[in-house]
Amino acid sequence: MNKKSKTIYALLIILGVLILINILASRFFVRMDLTADKRYTLSDATKTILKEIPEPITITAYFSEDLPPEVGKVRKEFKDMLIEYVNRSGGNIAYEFKNPGKDDATEREAMQKGIQPILIQQREKDQTVQKKAYLGAVVSYQDQTEVIPVIQSGSAMEYSLSTSIKKLIATDKPVIGFLQGHGEASISSMSQAVKQLDVLYKIEPVNMTDSTDLSVYKTLVMVRPEDSIKQTQLDMLDNYLANGGHLLLAFDRVEGDFQSVMGKAKTTGLETWLAGKGIQVPAEMITDATCGNISVQQNNGFMTYSSQIKFPYFPIVNKFADNPITSGLEAVIFQFVSPLNYNGDSTVSFTPLVMTGNKSNAVPTPVYFNIEKKWNEKDFPESNIPVGGIFSGKLAGNTASKMVVFTDGEFPINGDGQRQRQINADNVNLLVNSVDWLSDDTGLIDLRTKGITARLLDQVEDSTKSLLKWLNFLLPILLIVIYGIFRSQRNRIRRIKRMEEDYV
Repeated sequence: MNKKSKTIYALLIILGVLILINILASRFFVRMDLTADKRYTLSDATKTILKEIPEPITITAYFSEDLPPEVGKVRKEFKDMLIEYVNRSGGNIAYEFKNPGKDDATEREAMQKGIQPILIQQREKDQTVQKKAYLGAVVSYQDQTEVIPVIQSGSAMEYSLSTSIKKLIATDKPVIGFLQGHGEASISSMSQAVKQLDVLYKIEPVNMTDSTDLSVYKTLVMVRPEDSIKQTQLDMLDNYLANGGHLLLAFDRVEGDFQSVMGKAKTTGLETWLAGKGIQVPAEMITDATCGNISVQQNNGFMTYSSQIKFPYFPIVNKFADNPITSGLEAVIFQFVSPLNYNGDSTVSFTPLVMTGNKSNAVPTPVYFNIEKKWNEKDFPESNIPVGGIFSGKLAGNTASKMVVFTDGEFPINGDGQRQRQINADNVNLLVNSVDWLSDDTGLIDLRTKGITARLLDQVEDSTKSLLKWLNFLLPILLIVIYGIFRSQRNRIRRIKRMEEDYV
């Protein structure tokens, strides 16, 4: 076989391999995820949900076209994810993309289904203009639909899609009972949290009477009780835990009164009940150098004005344990929170979840709120005081159970009616994550709290970033030039040798 035949033969082999790769690629979708946190790899929870789909699901994505690159990449990411969902579902998922900007009918269809446009800024002809963009999807199953108004990049995309599917196909949702009857926060006053919980659970109010069967509830939740709790009802909670139940408590051991400008102890019976299990919640108020503000009325002559001042009794907590409940949280705002400790035996384990910062303190009540006080470091001699944690083991009887306790009952409440307000997202997430951890067996909590690890480049100075950018651009060119010079020199040496008289 001569040299020309060998070259043709090699080219045919390469061509055949390329054709085979294309055929396989058209049948099988493969994507390598090289990110440190595997943000583009489907979670085990999603894979389980996709295997459980009983009948076909249709996903209609409404995405505008001609978007800026940083926005347009969301469409590609979503399409890639849908391809993976199709492959993992065994053919039970079908999808289509529609462009609402194509015509008025498609735009009306998107808006009627709950997909609202967002405004994005784009540079056109040396000026910034605002354009409408649609980045949503509708998940349809039988005669039901779930709307994802805005598709977000990263793990939020998978969570939105997987929970929408789970909500549609779920038949027997676990029941979560919110205890009532002692002045607790109503379900409607925690609408932000309930909206998220409603995806996976059936939420019910529970008034404990002699005939109440607590065993039907996967988890019981008590948020901010105001009145005393009867011993018979505390005994019912003990019986619930003795049968392996799960309990979440968010209650106040102290309270602040701005009318009397005082902080004082609060008793509901929970503190005594917990003390019997070795769980101590002293009547002390946490102060922290990292804190929220309050509005104070001040007079200046004939004028009255409001000013914002730091209030250390409203600590902003950003120290969390490595646990699914607190994974991905950045900061939680508490109001009049108390320390949480455990001095019981080894039958119960205590895992602190939420801790104060490096400059904090626990002040015994009663305490006077001195608005004019100038706080300094000497006022915060302590650090890492637990204000929330997990208790697991033999909390009552001989059967293992779980309980999550927070020493502030206000943190997840966003109010009723006209008093309703948006609260810090991580306050909501802390409650929802706790319920998930106690109740959910699907593993979606890991997906919802799956954060994006900070890239080291974010910590690099601008001058170094610029150097790396130019190095990344010029290095390949430089290597090609060096290789070209090397090839040229090698060929030159070969030509010289061939010209020599004794060359064979």
